[in-house]
Amino acid sequence: MTINRFILNKQKLIDKKLIELVEELEAPSLLKEAIEYAIKAGGKRLRPILLMSTYEGFSTELKKATHPAVALELIHTYSLIHDDLPAMDDDDLRRGQPTLHRQFDEATAILVGDGLLTYAFQLISSSPFLEAEEKVYVIQQLSQASGVNGMVGGQYLDLKAENEEIEEHELSTIHIKKTGALIQAAIKIGAYLGGATPPQIESLQTFGYYLGLTFQVQDDLLDVEGDSNELGKLTGSDLARNKSTYPKLLGLQGAKDQKNQYMDKAKEAYLSSNVDQPRLLELINVFGNRSN
Repeated sequence: MTINRFILNKQKLIDKKLIELVEELEAPSLLKEAIEYAIKAGGKRLRPILLMSTYEGFSTELKKATHPAVALELIHTYSLIHDDLPAMDDDDLRRGQPTLHRQFDEATAILVGDGLLTYAFQLISSSPFLEAEEKVYVIQQLSQASGVNGMVGGQYLDLKAENEEIEEHELSTIHIKKTGALIQAAIKIGAYLGGATPPQIESLQTFGYYLGLTFQVQDDLLDVEGDSNELGKLTGSDLARNKSTYPKLLGLQGAKDQKNQYMDKAKEAYLSSNVDQPRLLELINVFGNRSN
């Protein structure tokens, strides 16, 4: 099976479960409509696919990984909704449709994001497929990756870096937190639930570190060179807001060279983990060469 077919199959599985769980929610009608609007917009689902792929390097029974994978996507979707708000990135288009605060209103967008974040943890804590210690591990990893030492902290630093001249190591710190933390969490959760050894988890965490940086450099490049129709969002927004990016700091070719170095380091970390899951190697290329 090709990697594209593999990803498509996983996307269908994740989308089906996401829609099932969201449709079961008891919420005020307009709030639920807004939640469904956000979830049914689709998306690459790369983070839950990464969690599942890592898990499958150790176990073939996916039931244990399904709720953590869905929770991860709920958190990611919440972060996009809040990132798009006028006080943040002030974007009008996401996943090929108006951003949630444009389609509804800002207050609804904030509450939908809050609802998705909290529902993610409810889903893990009530999952019948996870043991108590597994629930604690998953919640700890997700909360750490999405909180002030992870995604939230990275978004704050990213906002503060607008209109500023920063060094490459500062830019990397922003994106390790903003983008990489949740990617590392996906890998660690998948490995832990699958039964990986502590040294394997450590090597895979390093793999996730460089995979996250790879993803972000490519994201920056797509904002310069990508196609808005294929991306499902407007390009050039980083330049318009004078954000700190890899192309701005290193130039286009320098950013591409840096991305290739990160991809090589991700491959080295994977090989050192002694995990037999070729899909992870293929996902390095997906993360680094995606067009949307």
